[in-house]
Amino acid sequence: MSGAAKSILVTGGSRGIGAAICRLAAERGYRVAVNYASNAGAAEELVAEITAKGGDAFAVKGDVGSETDVLAMFSAVDSRFGSLDALVNNAGIVDVKARVDEMALSRLERMMRVNVIGSMLCAREAVKRMSTRHGGKGGAIVNISSVAAVLGSPGEYVDYAASKGAIDSFTVGLSKEVALEGIRVNAVRPGIVDTEIHASGGQPDRVERMKGVVPMGRGGTAEEIANTVLWLLSNEASYATGALVNISGGR
Repeated sequence: MSGAAKSILVTGGSRGIGAAICRLAAERGYRVAVNYASNAGAAEELVAEITAKGGDAFAVKGDVGSETDVLAMFSAVDSRFGSLDALVNNAGIVDVKARVDEMALSRLERMMRVNVIGSMLCAREAVKRMSTRHGGKGGAIVNISSVAAVLGSPGEYVDYAASKGAIDSFTVGLSKEVALEGIRVNAVRPGIVDTEIHASGGQPDRVERMKGVVPMGRGGTAEEIANTVLWLLSNEASYATGALVNISGGR
């Protein structure tokens, strides 16, 4: 890249899809802020991996569902990089398999706080830094949604699916709001991807078990999602905003 390297913040960047995005962003020359909520070891290991290859990265702790944490996280990025060119709203949670009539209020509030409010808070802070209206030089935001937003995840994760439906609406609305301010906003909808999130939902075998419902007959990889995210952030996608891109093996 010419001039100063671009900077990127990836929420939930220490594992799974987030880590793959961080690695690829570093390979493409980005300075990378790796956000994590609790697993400092995984984040620091990833930072060490990136810096060992000549990249510039640092780990920043923060629960995206906490406004205090989000403000501190963006302040840390300001201090380290001075500006922000790209945000990937990747942080998200899933809970154990359940029907809606079995879901507690605490589960629903946590799901929406992290998956929806967290992404909106981070986008708010990114827009304040990127928007030409605020004196910024533009930038790009990619939200990680899910094909669950369309499929609904009945009998498993309707709350998660609903949170991703909200992300889709948010992506479209924000993209139109800031289109003349130098910011592009898009979303990627992964399908069944082989990451630790399935184990955290109590179904470590879910990718293998569900591959039969995927037209391509297999689960996706975190790297396949990362490739699409980095394309959407790049100048190759300069006319793409408000796009919801399915990367789901045809599901």
